[in-house]
Amino acid sequence: MPKPVRKVVFPVAGLGTRFLPATKAIPKEMLPIVDRPLLQHAVEEARAAGIEDFVFVTGRSKRAIEDHFDADTELNRTLEERGKADALDVVRHSEIAPGRCFYTRQQVPLGLGHAVWCARAVIGDEPFAIVLPDDFVQADKPCLQQMVEAYEQVGGNVVAVVDVPREHTSRYGILDVEKDDGRLATVRGLVEKPKPAEAPSTLSVIGRYILQPEVFDHLEKQQLGAGNEIQLTDAMAKLIGTQPFHGLRFEGNRYDCGDKVGFIEATIAHALKRPDMADKVREMLHKYC
Repeated sequence: MPKPVRKVVFPVAGLGTRFLPATKAIPKEMLPIVDRPLLQHAVEEARAAGIEDFVFVTGRSKRAIEDHFDADTELNRTLEERGKADALDVVRHSEIAPGRCFYTRQQVPLGLGHAVWCARAVIGDEPFAIVLPDDFVQADKPCLQQMVEAYEQVGGNVVAVVDVPREHTSRYGILDVEKDDGRLATVRGLVEKPKPAEAPSTLSVIGRYILQPEVFDHLEKQQLGAGNEIQLTDAMAKLIGTQPFHGLRFEGNRYDCGDKVGFIEATIAHALKRPDMADKVREMLHKYC
């Protein structure tokens, strides 16, 4: 039985330049999908997968993230005094328990691999998850929970994957597949952002990972890769052959919230799943479409 996955890393140090000027004062990860920040959706997904410890790799001007997951005693007391029990439950659900929330800074934007490396002291020698909040996944069973269940079967490293159009392979880390049963693909190689003609497949890694701590040994070398950044994909590729490595085709829909249209689509998709607002949103969309 593989070691349990108890910790998750959220790399949230980016500037969010695609969403300026909104992100001038508000972290991109705190923009709401309906009424919950994008990052809270990611935290709730991790909780559903049994995660206990939450590690946020932040940058400057990200204080709102820390405040959001903290307990606001004045707000809680006011809601309680006014009899707003439903609102109080919602607020308390956003809190992370004391001693389970950790923050570390990525002072220089050197890439995703560098951001994950910044969390090494908190992760230690345990397997851990990584969740990129920009990848919003809507699924009946949360994506990371599906991955943990797969990890418990095969051990090693597991990444979430989707098939992408071949002309888009240069945007993603792409799997070189040894065998594939339609759900789990055994990986023999990883290529970061290959040209379409050179891509070994169209199976793309999205922002969900379960990795073994040995990945830090490779990230420690601080080697620059594509885009002159320290790439997580390069470090993961060096684990292949020494540890099991699989790509999981998860059940659900993934929305790219790093893109404005993708963010709007995710908001609409989530709203249409909400019993309290689905009919009104559908009616509103019909008016415009």
